[in-house]
Amino acid sequence: MFADRRLAPLYDAFDGERDDLAAYHAIADERGARLVLDVGCGTGSLAVLLAAHGHAVVGVDPAEASLEVARRKEGAAKVRWIHGDATALPALDADLAVMTGNVAQVFLADEDWAATLRGIRGALRPHGMLVFETRRPGYRAWEEWAADSGPVVRDVPGSGPVERRLEVVDVRLPLVSFRHTFRFLADGTEITSDSTLRFRDRDEVTATLTTAGYRVLDVREAPDRPGREFVVLAERAGGAGLAVP
Repeated sequence: MFADRRLAPLYDAFDGERDDLAAYHAIADERGARLVLDVGCGTGSLAVLLAAHGHAVVGVDPAEASLEVARRKEGAAKVRWIHGDATALPALDADLAVMTGNVAQVFLADEDWAATLRGIRGALRPHGMLVFETRRPGYRAWEEWAADSGPVVRDVPGSGPVERRLEVVDVRLPLVSFRHTFRFLADGTEITSDSTLRFRDRDEVTATLTTAGYRVLDVREAPDRPGREFVVLAERAGGAGLAVP
């Protein structure tokens, strides 16, 4: 849905208040982060929040339709928006990089995840921090999704009432695939959006970070979803290369 120009504007309406963003804002403040890199920034909710509180922010996302939504938000002019992915980032000398929501789980292949971690590392200053969340496989969130598949309707500015249904279509761990079907009630148009997430356990996450040149500092609970997710704080280790301690 993030790349579809009719679906991307629906994201904020269905995703709610984004209570998860407060924890990232707090970490940025605690770290005194001058420059924050928001990887997979989507419609820019966190990026504009951080910019409004005085942080310099770079938001990067491969979905131009989502960036179009982000650029229309109040305060968006304070953010540097990049259309692309983390593998092509310049050396930003960022103090903090973040991946919120499901961003860390969209990289299904090992090589894509590794390349993303390396790209982010190259954009961080020495000892800069990467923070992201990833769902705990043991919580089996897909079972909740399958049980709670009834329609949800939101009134979306510019689109009118829209109904969304969720269907879990395949579970072959570590991959889980699901489909959102959106029906625009004003004209009856239906558009589907298919997604797959990879569920990595804590040991795998730690190992991939170490290999990519990070030092894991802490693994926390998500304050808004205790028991459901890992929130990982990792520091860029070594020098310009990929040496790790």
